[in-house]
Amino acid sequence: MKVRQTGIKVGVLPTGRKNCITDVEGVMVGHVTLDYPLDADGKEYACTGVTAVLPHHGNVFRQKVTAASYVINGFGKTTGLVQVNELGQLESPIMLTNTFAVPAVTQGTLEYMLSENPEIGETTGTINIVVGECNDSYLNSIRNFSVKPEHALEAIRNATVQQAEEGAVGAGKGMICFGYKGGIGTSSRTVGEYTIGCLVLTNFGEKEEHQKFRYSKVEGLSDPADGSIIMVLATDAPLSDRQLLRISKRCGIGLGRTGSHFSHGSGDIIIAFSTAHKSEHFTDEPTEQRLQLREDHPVMNQLFTGAAEAAEEAILNSLSQAVTTKGRAGRIVNNITFTDEE
Repeated sequence: MKVRQTGIKVGVLPTGRKNCITDVEGVMVGHVTLDYPLDADGKEYACTGVTAVLPHHGNVFRQKVTAASYVINGFGKTTGLVQVNELGQLESPIMLTNTFAVPAVTQGTLEYMLSENPEIGETTGTINIVVGECNDSYLNSIRNFSVKPEHALEAIRNATVQQAEEGAVGAGKGMICFGYKGGIGTSSRTVGEYTIGCLVLTNFGEKEEHQKFRYSKVEGLSDPADGSIIMVLATDAPLSDRQLLRISKRCGIGLGRTGSHFSHGSGDIIIAFSTAHKSEHFTDEPTEQRLQLREDHPVMNQLFTGAAEAAEEAILNSLSQAVTTKGRAGRIVNNITFTDEE
């Protein structure tokens, strides 16, 4: 269940109808989950997957959205963020997976985008694929490369505007958070007429670091390896890429509130986009017009608050929605039960 169903409320702003990143109109999420033994005795196990976040229903290459990324701690193996920050645009789905699957997921996403856009590499330029990762090697036999390019295509085709699955699904299948089962989590906030949503892939922290709530008596891992988190932030507020960068930084507040200190070996990365404006790839016009919020309007501070709250609650949802999971070498990572009791 979502953490709110346990009686825990995060922040002061109202959530969207689904309390999900898909509350931002048009945003879609899809998963492919791999969960099966790779040998007869189960010593090797596929406990991993792929998650796709699409900014809108249309062709993302031909109708790009404003985007930015922010790196809190750079121990990560993402693709595509250099161009996102240079041009301030996103032109592919945002894909999430495990560390060693980044090449396969990049290839699969590229194949999908090429099939949708035969002009890429022919009559127009190339394309920038965005992929983020976390290391799931405690539960997943990561060296076996279970994730294939076709899994990326499947995750994209599975994408829907409905309530996104959370917990041990998709890219989150093998992830660990605060020594307990983590994975995919999402939450949203409404700010006047605007919505801001966050989806996270959590794989960080020791159980002693969690600041806000007690755990059940179920045992967690006492000393997991340094991990990471990828946070995808979406909004329909009309923002420039620079403003998205500012808002992205506030996701770090939500991450810190849960107890993370952005460890040495952690890749803590935010990828943000706004659906308010779509930039046409094919146009002869030298200029384009767009609306943009004023920096000094109170709504900007509310969006800052929304980003922090949605990120924090998404992380908690990744824990509360996860289930106890078995992986390679008979390893088991337990889920937790939240309580707000002191």
